[in-house]
Amino acid sequence: MNIAIGSDHGGYKLKEHLKKYLQKNGHTVVDFGCYSEDSVDYPDIAFLVGEAMKDKKYDKAILIDGTGGGMTLAANKIKGIRAVCAYNEATGAFASEHDDANILCLGGKMLGELLAEKIVDAYIKTPFGGERHQRRLDKIAEIEKKYFK
Repeated sequence: MNIAIGSDHGGYKLKEHLKKYLQKNGHTVVDFGCYSEDSVDYPDIAFLVGEAMKDKKYDKAILIDGTGGGMTLAANKIKGIRAVCAYNEATGAFASEHDDANILCLGGKMLGELLAEKIVDAYIKTPFGGERHQRRLDKIAEIEKKYFK
């Protein structure tokens, strides 16, 4: 699977760990930054990854900041992006199964490496459930048409 990944300084260490973990498990990972623990603004990274996902250049994406909240807010400002913040395996799985999320957001200061790996695995391995969930996503798409002009 081709995966885009990005973080701000608060998620840098976890991003580096997950990047290696994903590569070790056979995924192609493209790193959109940041590249150190120097302070950066999370919207800058979220928009880079969000634009790449909007253009369908990657299968899935992961964004990491201190809590996951800021990246989620910023990424969801891009039409067509469905970013979900996950904090356990179930929310990682439901992000894919229920929400067909194209971006998973994580809190680098909230999660340990092992739990983050489990969340990412659940997100990547769980297929979209379709049916009733698609009906709900179609409603979201209609809202986007109205407000994202």
